[in-house]
Amino acid sequence: MEKADTGNYTEEWRPGSNPWLIAVAIMLATTLEVLDTSVANVAVPHIAGTLSATPQEGTWVLTSYIVSNAIVLPASAWFGSLWGRKRVLLISIALFTLSSMLCGVAASLEQLVAFRVLQGIGGGSLQPFSQAILMESFPKEKRTTAMAVFGIGVIAAPIIGPILGGWITDNFSWRWIFFINLPFGIAAFLMIKMLVEDPPYIRKIGRGIDYYGFALMAIGIGALQVILDKGQQVDWFQAAWLRWTAAGVFVSLFAFVFWEFRTKHPVVDLYVLKDRNLVGGMIVAFMIGAIMYGTMALLPLFYQTMMQYTALLSGFILLPLVTGALLGTIVVAVSNKYFDNRVLMLFGLLLIGSASFMLGNINLQVGMNSMVIPLFVLGVGTITVFIPLSITALGTLAAKDMGNGSGLFNLARNIGGSFGIAITTTMLARMAQLHQTVLVGQLTPFNPLYQRAIQAYPSIANGLLYGELLRQSALLAYVDCFHWYSVLAFLCVIMIFLFRKVESTGPMMVH
Repeated sequence: MEKADTGNYTEEWRPGSNPWLIAVAIMLATTLEVLDTSVANVAVPHIAGTLSATPQEGTWVLTSYIVSNAIVLPASAWFGSLWGRKRVLLISIALFTLSSMLCGVAASLEQLVAFRVLQGIGGGSLQPFSQAILMESFPKEKRTTAMAVFGIGVIAAPIIGPILGGWITDNFSWRWIFFINLPFGIAAFLMIKMLVEDPPYIRKIGRGIDYYGFALMAIGIGALQVILDKGQQVDWFQAAWLRWTAAGVFVSLFAFVFWEFRTKHPVVDLYVLKDRNLVGGMIVAFMIGAIMYGTMALLPLFYQTMMQYTALLSGFILLPLVTGALLGTIVVAVSNKYFDNRVLMLFGLLLIGSASFMLGNINLQVGMNSMVIPLFVLGVGTITVFIPLSITALGTLAAKDMGNGSGLFNLARNIGGSFGIAITTTMLARMAQLHQTVLVGQLTPFNPLYQRAIQAYPSIANGLLYGELLRQSALLAYVDCFHWYSVLAFLCVIMIFLFRKVESTGPMMVH
């Protein structure tokens, strides 16, 4: 590890309003946006039934939001420089809130998907803008606490989403999943209008619009998200349409990068990727996103399919993650005064790896209580990585590049989550088949246990044994997934030694 580079310094800008009031305003909007990535998950069967659609068609309610959200994320800083960040933020919240109401009154699946696309577009700018505004509003010695607030919203909201969605759907109607956004969206709009202001380096500059760059990026990221969402259902590259779509992703993203380096006013300034802290932060954020979203997909699936829990009860299993994240914010806020951010990230990655390994001890007799400690440790570890990682990844950027870097950082984390879910579901299916092939070799006349079972229950033994073999094969596949998460977390430790140190005090550095 080396010391931070020296460079030219400028006076740090500070907003006129209390930064904690600003934090409440923007985190209200951001938490709503992140919550909506998962709140409708458990309601898909109800939505499909009400709108006369199949469950497979109903999943487009989820995919449409994620795709449109991902497209807007990296372009948020560009929109801010065109029309002013505060104006874009207000438009985004207004669009998100209005489209939430339209989702609630949708009369067909086609309408609901279209309104979810609008909702994703409205919400796409909220995460990077919120992170950038928090970094700017607080002095450097208080940014750790500010990022802790941001981290709680980003990590806790996707976990609480299915629980809240299940409770609302069971007790009211799935439409209230969207209606509940209205009062909070209006409150966030009014607070941001009163409290948030654009810094002097984020102004409307009236530059040209990069239509080609935005179109190439939208096609590439949108098609990639569709591949990740539908790949396992069609056996990945066995489907011709997926192969053609993958080729389209490669061509469009390659053309996007080529175009952005040549155009005068790019939609995404890729030159910020010269900052190794940002690139390293994006890589680690991608990996942590994969582990977190993979775990949040695996555990409820395990308890519903293997243990016959209800959707709502399986969602409650993840609550220790939130509790651990809350405690982790206190740990980081206190420890940051004594330890370098890189040390905290190292500690957090070790906790994530250890927790994932403990989750790999799962079995068919496991109860909810057995998951409390490993999930609690996972929550502490995740927030202990996320807060200093955000500060380290963005802390060496010039102030004018903060929004652009934040958009790319959050995009990496979100796409990492999509990859994590896609790879996890594929591994479950493939590893279960592999373990089944190995275990079935034990059901032979040469195995004395098999012989005794056949002799004792000649009419039903084969069926019972094969059913148990399938359950054990699936269990071993879950164990494999958690162990791979552990390996992935420990491998991320290598990245820590590539980060430059970010000073916790002093004015902002401009490169």
